[in-house]
Amino acid sequence: MGEKEFKSGFVSIIGRPNVGKSTFMNKVLGQKIAIMSDKPQTTRNKIQGVYTTDDSQMIFIDTPGIHKPKHQLGEHMMKVARNTLRETEVILFLVNVSEELGRGDEFIIDMLQNTKTPIVLVMNKIDLVHPDKLIQQIEVYKDKLDFSDIVPISALQGNNIEKLLQVIAGYLPEGPMYYPADRVTDHPEHFIVSELIREKALHLTSQEIPHAIGVEIDRMKADEKGTVHVSATIYVERNSQKGMVIGKNGKMLKEIGKLARADIENLLGSKVFLEVWVKVQKDWRNKTQFIRSLGYKDEEY
Repeated sequence: MGEKEFKSGFVSIIGRPNVGKSTFMNKVLGQKIAIMSDKPQTTRNKIQGVYTTDDSQMIFIDTPGIHKPKHQLGEHMMKVARNTLRETEVILFLVNVSEELGRGDEFIIDMLQNTKTPIVLVMNKIDLVHPDKLIQQIEVYKDKLDFSDIVPISALQGNNIEKLLQVIAGYLPEGPMYYPADRVTDHPEHFIVSELIREKALHLTSQEIPHAIGVEIDRMKADEKGTVHVSATIYVERNSQKGMVIGKNGKMLKEIGKLARADIENLLGSKVFLEVWVKVQKDWRNKTQFIRSLGYKDEEY
């Protein structure tokens, strides 16, 4: 009897903002890779997570939440999402089952109409609804598109994640191991560290700031004792936002740094010394060069 074939492929996670895409990926990988926030549109880049078992490797691409773009950065996010759909073996369409199907979902369904790639409808947040409501929601979505599979899950609690991974594996072709078995992401550590800092800033600041925050890692180096020294700059678009991020007597910035440092230490497995600065870069979301300098690079640029 020959040995079992190894299957591999790329899986894109698509859905409107805030349906739990990043929470799902972090649960699967058991590590904090994609940033999580209660504010929509926090994922800007294709963040790839790699999940490897004895007989398969899935490379997850977490797309930006689909929405109608209002500025250059928004258009870049949409381009990234559309391109992602063309280059994967399976598409996971994540929806929040505790909310009714809305215009954002309809927008994505329209985008998916002519896609030949298998589409798995992932009904997330089942821990928030009664089973009758879940059945009703499944029927609503079934009428809209002919899904290859429908899997209800709770990304937060981990319910049915194993089942979903089995379903995905069923669509993967025979293929190579693209990444070493112990690798969980192909993103450079600098990028993930900047995202962890951005997550804390988003979480702690008010509604006015979210999309105006960008983070750049100026320096990241380990000393002879193994302590990693990280120097980072948080960019905002207005002076008033700078004041909010720094806070009274620097209290807000200290808190952002403290929480981010804990996550970075967890990621790198070493002690971290973190310095964070705040600078104003007016209207940066409409400056292509600046967007690039923050690490949002893509083949369309």
